Amino acid sequence: MSLPAIVGGLFVITGDRMYDQARADRAVNFIKLLKHTKGKWAGVPFNLQPWQENEIIRPLFGTVNPDGTRQYRTSYIQEARKNGKSEIASGIALYMLFADGEMGAEIYSAAADREQASIVFNTGIQMIRQNKSLFKRCKIIESQRRVIVPGTNSFWRVLSADAFTKHGLNPHCVIFDELHAQPNRELWDVLSTGFGAREQPLLIAITTAGYDKNSICYEQYDYAQRIIKGDIEDKTFFPVIFEVPPDADWRDEKLWKLANPGLGEFRNLDELRQMAARAAQVPAFQNTFRRLYLDQWTEQAERWLDMAKWDESAGEVNLDELEGQECYGGLDLASTTDIVAFVLMFPREDKNTKIVPLFWIPKDNMHERVKRDRVPYDVWVRDGQMKTTDGNVADYATIREDIIEASKRWNIKEIAYDRWNATQLVQDLMGEGLEMVPMGQGFASMSAPTKEFEVRLLSKSLHHGGNPVLRWMAGNVQAAQDAAGNIKPDKKKSTEKIDGIVASVMALDRVVRHETDGPSVYEERDMIVL
Repeated sequence: MSLPAIVGGLFVITGDRMYDQARADRAVNFIKLLKHTKGKWAGVPFNLQPWQENEIIRPLFGTVNPDGTRQYRTSYIQEARKNGKSEIASGIALYMLFADGEMGAEIYSAAADREQASIVFNTGIQMIRQNKSLFKRCKIIESQRRVIVPGTNSFWRVLSADAFTKHGLNPHCVIFDELHAQPNRELWDVLSTGFGAREQPLLIAITTAGYDKNSICYEQYDYAQRIIKGDIEDKTFFPVIFEVPPDADWRDEKLWKLANPGLGEFRNLDELRQMAARAAQVPAFQNTFRRLYLDQWTEQAERWLDMAKWDESAGEVNLDELEGQECYGGLDLASTTDIVAFVLMFPREDKNTKIVPLFWIPKDNMHERVKRDRVPYDVWVRDGQMKTTDGNVADYATIREDIIEASKRWNIKEIAYDRWNATQLVQDLMGEGLEMVPMGQGFASMSAPTKEFEVRLLSKSLHHGGNPVLRWMAGNVQAAQDAAGNIKPDKKKSTEKIDGIVASVMALDRVVRHETDGPSVYEERDMIVL
């Protein structure tokens, strides 16, 4: 929200929204009486940075309803780590406790666990101890993680994460720290519905980006984005999001300040450069860097594949040129309500391998999943990158016929499939003369071809033609690793679908086992195959 030009004390922004400069000044001036508590800033007066004052505190406390009450009741504030989130959250909590004019105010710090919730509280305690006036007006009970203000019968306390014990609270303000780490929505729902008796309550979620897009945090992030874009209007919700756009080049340091408004003040540029260099060398660290330092939502905690390398290995895949050519398949049946992936790999004389993926999704629930998952299944179907089957579960009869048609077009030597999930489809395909090879999904079976998949991707010899569905799945993959260093794609850790990559690894396993030039590549690379 941009502030209006100041020409007095009270200004109409729109027909029913007003800006009260006196109220905004009161909040700003209170926070400026506090002192920082950490690092080189410890003991220094909390002189708000322009972005803190004008993009957070002034609009949050100065925007009022026609009756003079504060307009915003919920605020979602997202910024990269080490930009002073805890300090400004503590300042807001102390203002709500000491200076908001609420008798019997109940201020709560909440988070995924009590230790996380205590971070903002402990910072606030240190601020109180550095301010003689505030210290005289309150009683600090550290053993209970509570501050009491007898003069107004108010308190600030830390909550544990047990939602079922929080019914009956009457909060005036809740500071919800690192909402992205919240395991479910229960605590959020309990606290956000407990403000009924308060005239102008305030719920603030302050967080970095996460990776679970089915979480309460992503729900609030998405809601905030829709308000910012103007898709919906909610006069009570105040969104503040500092992030590098998700489609931007994360290596472009000119964009880093978008997520780090405190860059050069709280946040050190050299540290960002060091972390970016590490992310460029270690694909598993890229999502961590993007999430914590660029405030971008990612599909999983750690990325297995470097997407820049993925794009570099796109190559060209001409289906007509592959007509009648020898290939090997991988079939991931997943569940009956999910995506089914069938991937063909064509080894070529030039040592490259062409990838042709086929995907199916149940038609009846596709549009619901588009809205829920925010994945463009409908666009992929329209563009011929994915097929639908009738009903709300996978129609294996349709999939069987499509695979049989593929076998007539291309010379499919073998198809690897998950032996745990064998169904009638496998029996039917065997009845059509296709060679079906069961393949376990554990480390013993999957590690060698998974490592080989990565090696060939880095050497740009896996050509996928830029298939958008397969690219999306590649970006979703998180790999599991055991104590012996074996790896495999991990569906449990990967929060979005990776079926096409799993099927690709299975198909590559058959390719490697039938390569005839010299010994098996598994033997050459000293990979253990069981």
